[in-house]
Amino acid sequence: MGGSGLPIIDTPPGTSDEHITVMECLKEVGCHGAIIVTTPQEVALDDVRKEITFCKKTGIKIIGIVENMSGFVCPHCTSCTNIFSSNGGAELATYTEVPHLGTLPIDPRVGVLAGTTASVLDQLPDSTTAEVMRNIVEKLKLISVN
Repeated sequence: MGGSGLPIIDTPPGTSDEHITVMECLKEVGCHGAIIVTTPQEVALDDVRKEITFCKKTGIKIIGIVENMSGFVCPHCTSCTNIFSSNGGAELATYTEVPHLGTLPIDPRVGVLAGTTASVLDQLPDSTTAEVMRNIVEKLKLISVN
């Protein structure tokens, strides 16, 4: 559970029986919506397109799309290089008429924080990841007001 009491459910891509069960349970308890996370590769985008259709058919509001693993940030010079592809999440958001919330790169400095209680916002406040996360939170605040 997040600090506000909102459930966060991380599921693998697709529309399996597990997704159907989760959606049914969320509808019973009330659901603010889904934030869809994708990587920029076409194979991932295909799965996410299906997930978006699934959410729409089941009446789950899609709050927005986040593109993850879009580029690799060099831990020495902080230059970002696209190693898979880029803009897939933004293009999908436009295509599906869903808000694009942000694009996160792979940053090994952030990976070091995994499994700790450290926040990227505190430990790497000037990183691209921290900036994108702050922007996503601001967009979510605006969406929740509307």
